[in-house]
Amino acid sequence: MKETVSKTKADSKSFTNTIYQRIKRFFDTANAEHIFVQGSTLVLLLGAVYMVYILQEDFGKYHVDRNSSVLGQLFLAVSIVIFAFKAFYFVFMAFRYFKYKAITSVSDESLPTCTIIVPAYNEGKQVWSTLHSLSKSHFPEQKLQIISIDDGSQDDTWQWMLRAKEELGDRIEIYQQPKNMGKRHALYRGFNLGKGEVFITVDSDSEVDADTLRNLVSPFVTNPRCGAVAGNIRVMNNKSALLPKMLDVSFVLSFEFVRSAESTLDTVLCTPGALAAYRSEAVFSCLDKWINQTFMGQPSDIGEDRAMTNMILKQGYHVLFQRNAYAYTNVPEKYRNLQKMFTRWGRSNVRENLVMAKYVFTNFRQGSKAGARLLFVSQILKIVMCYPFLIFMLYFVITHPLLFLSSTLLSILVLSTFPVLFYAKRYKLSESFWAYSYSILYTFGLFWITPYAIATANRSGWLTRSLPNKN
Repeated sequence: MKETVSKTKADSKSFTNTIYQRIKRFFDTANAEHIFVQGSTLVLLLGAVYMVYILQEDFGKYHVDRNSSVLGQLFLAVSIVIFAFKAFYFVFMAFRYFKYKAITSVSDESLPTCTIIVPAYNEGKQVWSTLHSLSKSHFPEQKLQIISIDDGSQDDTWQWMLRAKEELGDRIEIYQQPKNMGKRHALYRGFNLGKGEVFITVDSDSEVDADTLRNLVSPFVTNPRCGAVAGNIRVMNNKSALLPKMLDVSFVLSFEFVRSAESTLDTVLCTPGALAAYRSEAVFSCLDKWINQTFMGQPSDIGEDRAMTNMILKQGYHVLFQRNAYAYTNVPEKYRNLQKMFTRWGRSNVRENLVMAKYVFTNFRQGSKAGARLLFVSQILKIVMCYPFLIFMLYFVITHPLLFLSSTLLSILVLSTFPVLFYAKRYKLSESFWAYSYSILYTFGLFWITPYAIATANRSGWLTRSLPNKN
């Protein structure tokens, strides 16, 4: 009897310890932090629904007061027009999305000869992984030239490139810039060294699937007017931190929804540096202008991917998207680097929209141009209305902070439900809820980037590739 009691106590203690260890392991991992963030996000958004409900009278009074002034009526009229355009634009893009179909890979015999260019700066070991990833592609070796260029790195990037060369032999060529000259100049050197009918650019912090390259370049074979192709970018480090999880959901919407729709209009606005392909003759037709591009009298050393896309579109070529050509890239894990990346993108967006304005309403290509013009209007509208809405938002915050907070959170709940559902259908439901967290982060923590980028569009600099300060 005593032995039975002792055994029962021992089993009970063992079970308790097991539960304790599991709970401890859970809270020692990122899972607890992630669940806490997602849970807090949902509580916040549902709380906003309740706040809007109990503040109905205050909202009604606010609308009456605002609409009683001439300025308020003007703002209301402009808001209605913009909302109507946005609603039409969303429906239009959704319609185009359902018309999209990725092009299947052509045969080995039909594949064009390709030159892959991998510029690298302060990338460390990751460039080695990138080059090995490319070497494992299901692509005829005799049709593939892989070039990697170290852009004057200050870390051990060159040593890892040498190691990759030692292991892969003639499969790759490596070069070293005499000093850091910028990604555009590294690509320029690669373009001039390349021998392929198609150029493929891959960032040194990205890796590809085995079938990615053949899927990426197949549109050049099936469509003689295809001048460039954008790859499908996913986040590689989405298991390591909160921000990459949020960005992964954002990337899926940006690529698999937006670029799919743009592709049906033959007008993908930006072929991403992480994975893109260009017809060589289209590149050489604008290469000198591209490398010597300036903005407000200063050399352009950012936005090389959007600039190349713009110049190829201007030549009358189609720019397409291949959803079945995946690349996985590392994204910032800290807020500081994230805002730097978005600032760089924002400045490039301002510059290239101004460039696009010069040709998009001309007879720049054969066939329909209405889709390209609609995409441009949507882009330029964001820039034109940026400051008026920022001023209104700040005024709303000062005069009615509770109404602003509750209505903004309710808007996030409504508008972010689409990316949640889209991601859930394409991938995992549990990961899709990061769209809500990302929307809150962007609305309250990154809203300033667009107006700041517009005001500082003349500034250059990569911003995110410097080594940590050891002092």
